[in-house]
Amino acid sequence: MTAKCIMVLGTTSGAGKSWLTTALCRQYARQGLKVAPFKAQNMSNNARVVAGQRQGDAFEWGEIGSAQYFQALAARAVPDVRMNPLLLKPEADTRSQVVLLGRVHPELSAMPWRGRSEHVWPHIRQALDELRDSHDLVVIEGAGSPAEINLHASDIVNMRVARHAQARCLLVSDIDRGGAFAHLYGTWALLPAEERQLIRGFVLNKFRGDASLLAPAPQMLQELTGVPTVATLPMYYGHGLPEEDGVFDDRTHTAGALRLTVAVVAYPRISNLDEFQALKNVPGVRLVWARSPADLAGADWVVLPGSKHTSADLAWLRAQGLDHAVAAHAQRDGVVLGICGGLQMLGEALIDTHGIESIESGNAPGLGLLPLVTVFAAEKTVKPSQGRLSVPAGPLSALNGVAVSGYEIHHGQTALHPGMLAQGALAHEVLPGLAWQNQAGNVLGLYMHGLFEDEAVVRALFGAHTPTLDGVFDQLADFLAQHTQPGVLDLLAGG
Repeated sequence: MTAKCIMVLGTTSGAGKSWLTTALCRQYARQGLKVAPFKAQNMSNNARVVAGQRQGDAFEWGEIGSAQYFQALAARAVPDVRMNPLLLKPEADTRSQVVLLGRVHPELSAMPWRGRSEHVWPHIRQALDELRDSHDLVVIEGAGSPAEINLHASDIVNMRVARHAQARCLLVSDIDRGGAFAHLYGTWALLPAEERQLIRGFVLNKFRGDASLLAPAPQMLQELTGVPTVATLPMYYGHGLPEEDGVFDDRTHTAGALRLTVAVVAYPRISNLDEFQALKNVPGVRLVWARSPADLAGADWVVLPGSKHTSADLAWLRAQGLDHAVAAHAQRDGVVLGICGGLQMLGEALIDTHGIESIESGNAPGLGLLPLVTVFAAEKTVKPSQGRLSVPAGPLSALNGVAVSGYEIHHGQTALHPGMLAQGALAHEVLPGLAWQNQAGNVLGLYMHGLFEDEAVVRALFGAHTPTLDGVFDQLADFLAQHTQPGVLDLLAGG
């Protein structure tokens, strides 16, 4: 089979491409079609571990952007690296780690941006063609805007993909930002004529108010372009889908009486923030972002999340005075949870003899809340993980004996600090080689991502059930169908 392709383009980043692609994946999967998502290139530090390329009788593990992982689940497909063949993970304002087909590619990481395109395009094309050969429909997500005229010649993610697949494209704009009709018309007008022909519909996203007041703009836009506005989607707060770009909306949506406030430290290179969405949905739990010591006031838990550049984010944390604030929180018996890079920060020392994180001195002190030492390794660990927690004491003791599963993405290898142990420091290994807890039981660090996506963990800690992802996908599909012009979705996927 050679799949038809639908592509979701945006007038800007953050217009709503990712969630719209997710909704389309579930909508068509519910119709019995074999659906796969695809995004040629994603720039995000939110990644998931998925099946990589086959090595003999087994798959090696790789990583893709979280959005494509969730889109695959919405499509009822098994996520694999072909769904996001190129992933850029920002390490600094001018540097990203390049992940090609699930694995870090140092040569591409060192290559100039524009020079990279022709090297990766054959891999992108092959990945898309392989998905098309084994599916009925591929739902493709673009990146940023397709009309960035400075990037058009080296494009590998928007209209080059659309032309190759002859995709039927939707162009979505965030009307809440203002200027949506100008964004739609300007994007369309900047595209070459052959690419304009691929645009089948405009979508207005995040609308608040009476949709009838938009007239006569949609009709005028159609007269100018020949493209109809096929959907006006209302603002949809609390849909439950993890955010892909930026931090989550931390406005208060807490259902029921507030029982617990969790402050997540938002350092500049934060990664895998999407894993906190499930926690955000727990009744009585409020999540806030912390960028200063004042933001920790009133918090019951402090979370140090993952980081794409642990040493730089640790230096930022110290510059804000958050190191002392986190230590003071721990001394007051407040819960401190470190995940991946956050775990590494909680230890006594970070050693980087390979220059993985470019620590000039080769090492740096940690926060000293756990007697651990982390050595950065040249080889990146990317794999699923599982185990049974051993949390004998403290405010997290409800997790004792709970079987958990998740994933690991990290360079560092962490162990108990032998010198500190010799001096009498105490710590408990919660998961062998993966998680450690202080003697008081209120400081816990672990490498495993996805803890709060495990229903058994949420039930043990909070006695609550969060909405399932499957239910979230169905709600997104229902919402899209309700606010799209009749027949449009069938026409896009039809002959």
